[in-house]
Amino acid sequence: QVQLAESGGGLVQAGGSLRLSCAASGSIASINTMGWYRQAPGKERELVAEFTRGGSTRYADSVKGRFTISRVNAKNTMYLQMDSVKPEDTAVYYCKATIRITFRPELDYWGQGTQVTVSS
Repeated sequence: QVQLAESGGGLVQAGGSLRLSCAASGSIASINTMGWYRQAPGKERELVAEFTRGGSTRYADSVKGRFTISRVNAKNTMYLQMDSVKPEDTAVYYCKATIRITFRPELDYWGQGTQVTVSS
């Protein structure tokens, strides 16, 4: 099976920076997409940034220019560099990946989430 483990969340002051990490482990044949989502209290979960099947990156308009997604394929690890954070960035951030396990069909996997709180 596959597990996604997020880390790096915490409390940060508005205007500051934070870096989130997501490490995938298991019998991974391929990772076809990988991205970050977030969910604030009382809000729906939304896409923050992702690597598409074509290898391109895309960002939510609300974070474009402030957040940067990256990955190290050899380590099955993805990062979200968060700069110039705002109080409205406060949410639980989730790692999500579309992964094919050896001899199994492609499935979506979610991490447990890591809390990011931005103070004014």
